[in-house]
Amino acid sequence: MKKEFKVIADLLPKNIRVLDVGCGDGSLMNLLKKEKNIEVRGLELNQDNVQECIRKGLPVIQGNAETELHQFPDQSFDFVILSQTLQAFYEPEKVLQDLIRIGKSVIVSIPNFGYWKVRTKLLFFGVMPVTKTLPNTWYNTPNLHMCTIKDLFNFCDEKNINIKKVVGVNENKTSLIRKNNLEIKNLFSKVGIFLIG
Repeated sequence: MKKEFKVIADLLPKNIRVLDVGCGDGSLMNLLKKEKNIEVRGLELNQDNVQECIRKGLPVIQGNAETELHQFPDQSFDFVILSQTLQAFYEPEKVLQDLIRIGKSVIVSIPNFGYWKVRTKLLFFGVMPVTKTLPNTWYNTPNLHMCTIKDLFNFCDEKNINIKKVVGVNENKTSLIRKNNLEIKNLFSKVGIFLIG
């Protein structure tokens, strides 16, 4: 199990309704259903991933989050989760607004483009980095908006989005991120997980 999924599961109470946007093959949904008795639904664009969710017995809708989130009623889920997908949208701000409208709380995780190894590869080698959390090369990456933990933190401040908690993940280690340690945590976290709403 990915450490990121464990952190997300720990942020959620039991027996709630969750929408997993960009749910992939349903791994996170499966974990939440089994470990937290969560009523979970998925929204996924990729047909193969949708089929995998169905094979696992998970309720999933095939669709594009950028164009179809408007169909979900306001506050229809306790939590909405967007795991490492925000950077792949054409209009991430619009998607975030929809998530906040649909969920009473929202969990967003991002690969951190401010991680020191990413910075080092670009600085010293002059090429876009390829890492575990950013496995694609520049020409085949789904990432359209390179975002750091600090970027998303500042964006939430700017847009008056309430940040309830931010967790940095590096391998199997996690740490809380606050304004007073943002610079250092942005440098040493591979993934940022934001609880907002």
